[in-house]
Amino acid sequence: MAQKKSGGRVKHVPQRTCIGCRETAGKRGLIRIVRVAQGVEIDPTGKKAGRGAYIHPSRACWQAVLQSNRLGQALRVSLSVEDRQRLQQFLAELPEDEEFLENDQESVEEMVVAGAAAVATTALTVAERNQ
Repeated sequence: MAQKKSGGRVKHVPQRTCIGCRETAGKRGLIRIVRVAQGVEIDPTGKKAGRGAYIHPSRACWQAVLQSNRLGQALRVSLSVEDRQRLQQFLAELPEDEEFLENDQESVEEMVVAGAAAVATTALTVAERNQ
């Protein structure tokens, strides 16, 4: 008879590279930005269809990405002024780098959902003003 190995099997954790600092981390510990037909969006679920890029939820990584063309290169798109403004607003809502904990997945998800809601509200306000 075959013997079963004692001990559990370690679950695979998908790894992704942050485009801000080029460090690899677990997919769940990063924020996904996705290219869609309307431009660029923050993907709180990480499951939206489209070309995506990952960024740590730290101000340093976001500033590096927004000051250069890294996001445009990763998503193979040129960012519009509106896209940059939405991402800058999300950056402003991020906690300071000292508060960032890489392994605190729940706070990363809460932060992404709260930031995406704020960005959506701002986009609706801008759309209403333009009408």
